[in-house]
Amino acid sequence: MSTVLRFISLVLIVIALMLLGADLITTLERGGQIAVRSLDQVWAILAPDSLNAFKSWIQHTLPSPLPGWTYSMMALPAWGITGVLGVILAFLFGRKPAEE
Repeated sequence: MSTVLRFISLVLIVIALMLLGADLITTLERGGQIAVRSLDQVWAILAPDSLNAFKSWIQHTLPSPLPGWTYSMMALPAWGITGVLGVILAFLFGRKPAEE
């Protein structure tokens, strides 16, 4: 199980680096105007129907303060969310020291 989670952490870190690179390229294309895609924007690019379904589900399922908190999390940079999650998983499920 830890091997699978280590692989997932690697995939999340690679995705974060790809998203960061895409933001840097977009910044260069705009002449230095900083461009940062949020998780919401990336999800809307990849699967807009599922994003709308998720937002509807959040609105009708979670109690009152939680949908706003979820929307705030989705407004964060996509590379930050995936990168931090990947690094946390890598630390939690990283290689264990060899026992003597």
